[in-house]
Amino acid sequence: MTGSPPTVQLFPPDTVEAPPSGAMDDVSPVLLPIRPQATARVLHVINGEHYSGAERVQDLLALRLPDVGFEVDFAAVKADKFGHFRRSTVRLEPVPMRSRIDYRAVGRLKQLVHRHGYKILHAHTPRSALITAVAARSLDLPWVYHVHSPVSRDSQKPWQNQINSMVERFCLRSASRVIVVSPSLEPYMLERGVPASRLVCVPNGVPAIDLHAARASDDGSLALGMVALFRPRKGTEVLLEALGAAVSLGYDVKLRAIGGFETPEYEQQIRDLTAKLLLEDRVEFTGFTSDVPSELAKVDVLVLPSLFGEGLPMVVLEAMSAGVPVIASHVEGVTAAVEHRHSGILVEPGSVSQLTDAIAECCRGEVDLVALAANALACHRSRFSDEVMARGVAAVYDELLEETTGK
Repeated sequence: MTGSPPTVQLFPPDTVEAPPSGAMDDVSPVLLPIRPQATARVLHVINGEHYSGAERVQDLLALRLPDVGFEVDFAAVKADKFGHFRRSTVRLEPVPMRSRIDYRAVGRLKQLVHRHGYKILHAHTPRSALITAVAARSLDLPWVYHVHSPVSRDSQKPWQNQINSMVERFCLRSASRVIVVSPSLEPYMLERGVPASRLVCVPNGVPAIDLHAARASDDGSLALGMVALFRPRKGTEVLLEALGAAVSLGYDVKLRAIGGFETPEYEQQIRDLTAKLLLEDRVEFTGFTSDVPSELAKVDVLVLPSLFGEGLPMVVLEAMSAGVPVIASHVEGVTAAVEHRHSGILVEPGSVSQLTDAIAECCRGEVDLVALAANALACHRSRFSDEVMARGVAAVYDELLEETTGK
């Protein structure tokens, strides 16, 4: 790690035409180092309970960071779906936490560091940040906290949001760097007391997806898709109500609901609502899948009706990378990727009428879906690739190693 590594411009690259102004919130060009060989090891401390948007970011970083100089392993406090569905094959060590105050996991983390020589710790959730902060201080190592969404409004459970928010605020005081996945999260973290000097925006990224199969439905209907870990904050009820309204107006439209449910109780609520709206022949629940590209090949339009702000939704980026048009809520995070009427359609969160109108416009052919898809694809290539994301994180690691080792 001696000398000055070559650099590349992150936003926008010289060889790709950037989307028009407004496609992303106030992102300035950033110079990032290119490092061809792995020179340091990093331990990512994750929950591991699910395999959804944030977990796909973690998985992609494990796949791409070695290309820019860093080897990655995982320690999971709730090892479950992540271990079963991830694409990376790096080490995954369980460090179970029975509760937020179970600090036995700190000792396990320290053992892993001593055994494998990690130089940086990287936490992705409030729970994993608790033990990471303590272990890093004990070991005198730098640690990174990765903010995937605003935890203070992450769910419809105020008490849970408050607890996670308090935990996060406590841990932030000692984080060497805080990475946010969207410019919209920067003011939020500054308000929480993170100094601007320790705050870095590295947008999420996904690989390019090449869809060869035609997406148009065989029966001529408009095929909507929603990809999510289904839970109340995702606005599934709003989409079902809008779908019902569109069908009642005579539009031929169907929905593929792709993903698992957070709880069996919520799944039953959604299935009951589907039956109440007489949509059982219009909605297909596919269940969980780790192969999102294959599912995107079966839909004409992706819908993300989130009720609250997102970090930078991976499923929106995946749709953009595959050339699938997007209808999404106008919430923080989403607007960092989707520009209204240019690379997608934005509607107010919770508005059944606006979502119905957007679906109806698509059915009537009043929206140029091909143009939306082309603009979204160009935006992905220039701003939201997995390589760009990995280089951004590697730049953060480089700074920390220079500060702590002088290399």
